[in-house]
Amino acid sequence: MTLRRLVITGATGFIGSAVLAELNRIREEPGGGAPVLRAVGRRAPQAPGRGDEWIRADLADPVSLRGSCEGADVLVHLASLVGSDERECAVVNVEGTAALMAQAREAGVGRIVHLSTSAVYGLGPHRGIPVDGVPPAPLSPASRTRLAGEGPALAAGAVVLRSGLVIGPGDRWVVPALAQVLRSTGALWEGGRALVSAVEVGDLARLIVRLALGHGPAGGTLWHASHPEPVRAGDLVRALVERGVLPAVDQDVSVAECLERMAAAGCRVSPSQFRLISQDHWYDSTGIWEAAGCPPGPGPLARLDEAVPWYREHLARV
Repeated sequence: MTLRRLVITGATGFIGSAVLAELNRIREEPGGGAPVLRAVGRRAPQAPGRGDEWIRADLADPVSLRGSCEGADVLVHLASLVGSDERECAVVNVEGTAALMAQAREAGVGRIVHLSTSAVYGLGPHRGIPVDGVPPAPLSPASRTRLAGEGPALAAGAVVLRSGLVIGPGDRWVVPALAQVLRSTGALWEGGRALVSAVEVGDLARLIVRLALGHGPAGGTLWHASHPEPVRAGDLVRALVERGVLPAVDQDVSVAECLERMAAAGCRVSPSQFRLISQDHWYDSTGIWEAAGCPPGPGPLARLDEAVPWYREHLARV
């Protein structure tokens, strides 16, 4: 697919930075093409490519989005607000997304990729379910509004991706949450036998870029976007302990006991967040990798060595 201009939101975030790096990698390849990348956000990316553009805009201010997609072939929408205030999340994740999609339609953008989350399903256990194999039942303001934001994206013809847990360099939630739980409880919960959908951020970025470049399914469709093979929570914990990222624990207790210890220690991980990693939460993600012709890679556990320096530095600060 020959591109003139690709618009990306959330380019300075965890996933957006990886997508931007993958796009720049492709542009440096012989014959990789050189579309102009236009980042839309409140601040500029740290390492823009030559000739790239930055538009200062805020999803909470629809007026600032005017013209953001002008002359673009592709929109990759990765920005979202994860917070505790329902109205603030709705302004960004629903109203801001709708305003951005209106700009894309007005500009005649031909390809849209929109990132959502499998957290829209709420608490499980969920085991290998297809898209909407169970009714969405989001628990948090962020997941409720991200579910609502899928509507205008699908109506605009986006390929919408519901990703599971995303780990790798830049992850400030998954592994830091595991560290908090282990430090506050001194234990693993029920052998860590829960299976969860996860994906390494670089692999997710490869998939997003592949879709953005025109490969894979038609727009107006919804997909799960984790690695096809779920990860056992205990395997993830043990792999991180072996690499010196997480503290070793020598106890194995029930989920209920873990929750009691977390509450007593003032752990910042909420019970609902903990249940996302202590119950089965995995979703059938095979289809999107096959449709995009994108190998999913060896899986997030096989990629951990690349993330160890990031996690060690980050966890030393928090």
